[in-house]
Amino acid sequence: MKRFLLVLLFALPFVRSEAKPNIIYLMLDEWGYFESGHMGHADLLTPNIDRFAKEGMRFTNAYAGAPVCGPTRAVLLTGLHSGHTSMRANDGFSPIREEEPTLASMLKEQGYATGGFGKWGIGGRGTSGVPEKHGFDTFFGYYDQVHAHTFYPRYLIRNSEEILLPGNNGISFYEGETHAQDEIFNESMKFIRRNSDSPFFCYLPWTPPHGLWGIDADDPSWKLFKDKSWTEGQQTENDAKVYAAYMHMVDRQIGKILALLKELDLDENTAFFLCGDNGGQDYFKNAEHPHGFFAPNLNPKTGERFRAGKGSLYEGGLKVPYLVRWPGKVEAGSVSNHMLYYPDVMPTLAAITGADVPKTDGLSFLPTLTGGSTQEKHDYLYWEYAGQTAVRSDQWKAYKSKKGDWELYNIAKDLEEKNNVAKANASVLEGLVELAEEAHEPIRPGRVYDRELTNKDHRQAPHGRNVEYLRQSLPR
Repeated sequence: MKRFLLVLLFALPFVRSEAKPNIIYLMLDEWGYFESGHMGHADLLTPNIDRFAKEGMRFTNAYAGAPVCGPTRAVLLTGLHSGHTSMRANDGFSPIREEEPTLASMLKEQGYATGGFGKWGIGGRGTSGVPEKHGFDTFFGYYDQVHAHTFYPRYLIRNSEEILLPGNNGISFYEGETHAQDEIFNESMKFIRRNSDSPFFCYLPWTPPHGLWGIDADDPSWKLFKDKSWTEGQQTENDAKVYAAYMHMVDRQIGKILALLKELDLDENTAFFLCGDNGGQDYFKNAEHPHGFFAPNLNPKTGERFRAGKGSLYEGGLKVPYLVRWPGKVEAGSVSNHMLYYPDVMPTLAAITGADVPKTDGLSFLPTLTGGSTQEKHDYLYWEYAGQTAVRSDQWKAYKSKKGDWELYNIAKDLEEKNNVAKANASVLEGLVELAEEAHEPIRPGRVYDRELTNKDHRQAPHGRNVEYLRQSLPR
């Protein structure tokens, strides 16, 4: 028996090293490209994100799947670009189709525990797109993204069931007893701890720093910013301070996840992805801050600015921060200019885990992450949203608004997309337009089975038109 135990003791580290790697995919809502300390931001405090970048790889050329919340999640989770996805609207509840594979269903077939915590956004309750029909053992948070506009909702959702949040009457963006992000973070940590002995996929589409912005008075991140005077006399002063506190809040929570991985001896066997969901938005802008108070798309070192922002297919709506940390596999402090976008995540996770990848428009960027074999590159990248179309191939990017003519930019020379060179490069533009026509397919949408249920969640954020509905539904 002693000899057997000795053999087993020496075998354990070997078995552990051969285990399937865990995957954490954390996507912050509206986190801008330059909104972190390591990118030179002077006002936002992000020490753990900065350490994350030092310990992993930072991508300088990463693009979202779409310029807004729902469609970018559809691209990320299905591996299809927005000319092929079944959900291209940003109305909050529209679903993907019931039979579609996702990152979770792909990994579940490999024996992964699958959990999601945050904002789903690709299928409200009562539709074909709910997460428990798409490979998730559990999903806790908001299903409808308009529901996610408030951090003090009456309830969150777990596997389509309502979970009441104590002390929240739901009629204020700024007041309540139970902050939704705290609950979502706590459930995230419980999932990791609960599944520490088996491979897990932990999908964290967290809502901060997206607003509307309410925060607990005793939150330690709020205490760092509450006494700052940035835009005195305006409501936006408070919102701007809460936005900064939110960035610090999620930074604290990221630090706690990293500490938990070390505590559980999972650090070296966990590939941790961290990104934004779409380009930044110029919140709280004024004459003094024309690019937004925190200037998410403005390079503080060079003064260059990505054009436009959230909702646009110009660079400002699509360029996102993108970091990957995997100790022992990804070189610490490395920087890559490899051009990737969200359809690439599915084949990358398949390559990491040995999964069979469903049909996808993406290419694995695992070779770039690990410094291994030659990295395959896209012939072109494609986006469409709300009548806009964009195609990127090498340095060239073609863009068309809903009613405008095609424009052409040489991004290598004109990062700010100021100089439309369509007339001087007609043949280049013609080729990109042909690619765009090839990439688009008519949408085949998912289904809504219970509109009353989707409407209920959609009306939980206390926007003006919803407040009376919420008041009338308070317990008598």
